[in-house]
Amino acid sequence: MTTRSKEDYLKNIYHIQEEGQKVNTGSLAAVLSISPASVSEMVTKLSKDGLIDNKPYHGFELTASGKKISLALIRKHRLLEVFLQEHLHYQWDEVHEEAEKLEHVCSDMFINKLEVYLGYPKFDPHGDPIPDEELNIAPTHFKLLQNAEPGKEYIIAKVKDSSIEILQYLSKIGVKLNTKIVLDERIDFDGSVLITVEGKKNLLSHIMAEQIFVAG
Repeated sequence: MTTRSKEDYLKNIYHIQEEGQKVNTGSLAAVLSISPASVSEMVTKLSKDGLIDNKPYHGFELTASGKKISLALIRKHRLLEVFLQEHLHYQWDEVHEEAEKLEHVCSDMFINKLEVYLGYPKFDPHGDPIPDEELNIAPTHFKLLQNAEPGKEYIIAKVKDSSIEILQYLSKIGVKLNTKIVLDERIDFDGSVLITVEGKKNLLSHIMAEQIFVAG
């Protein structure tokens, strides 16, 4: 059995790995907003449990067992987000924190039945793919809005859920999943982008543009 704390560590290690970043004490401490000393203590425990491989000076990565636990938790989280949005009418900036609380107390049986009830959704409210019952997760081929080609039309495919404020602002200007936009201009000197949404032009900062993924 793993504790809630260990599950959270494993899930965050998975997310950092998926973004292609090196996982070390510093990166985990930043994501979890705790001290490096606390991270080091937990890393030692996870390593002894066979859930991560800790290689001095090279960071650490999930073992097969650690990845399985991570994906199971991510599956619960994302299916709960879908349920909260579709059936309890939570907004997309509200579902993450609520799912964080619920994911640790839901059994696999409950989650499997919830998936059937929801009609086997493939993506959560932010566009992240949902692992299936066998914990397979489909690859996505979205591109960062920051890296998209100006002058073309795109569909909003994914928005990172790490900032409630960004999600709220995007809702305010009419941006949500599957919204059609035109990338009018990428302003290279500061990384901001100018987009058109439903006929209205909006300037998004570099920080915002790095949170948004598009298809098309």
